[in-house]
Amino acid sequence: MNPSMANATETKFGDPATRLAQTDCWTVLLRPKQPTLGSLVLICREPVTSFAEVSAQGYAELREIVGRIESTLREVVAYERINYLMLMMVDADVHFHVIPRYEGSRHLGGTEFRDAGWPGPPALDAAVAPDVATSDALLAQLREAWLRCAG
Repeated sequence: MNPSMANATETKFGDPATRLAQTDCWTVLLRPKQPTLGSLVLICREPVTSFAEVSAQGYAELREIVGRIESTLREVVAYERINYLMLMMVDADVHFHVIPRYEGSRHLGGTEFRDAGWPGPPALDAAVAPDVATSDALLAQLREAWLRCAG
């Protein structure tokens, strides 16, 4: 793993511009299309295409980063449930789509983010593609909360 090189999945999802956080083994990015407000992509930086191939260090970091994701999203989105979807059909690098779930909708910058699938599976096809200003505002809120949720 070359720490300075993004893998194909990180690049596809906009790294480094959409980056919320990064560890040795994982990158957390804001998902460009938002099925719900605060949807993220958690991408393994190791050169693995199977979850079973993730290193012991990667699994240890995963526990910590998931805790931080959940604290951050709880603060920013006030979700009721959270879904981690490992859908690796198009992008082979190990990654999860992190979808905070809530009844109804949330609003940011004049944009409504409904959870169209609530209370069932997330409706990924109903995702909102926020404008640049709204995405930037969301990423800024998430980054601030990420720092507060440390430890």
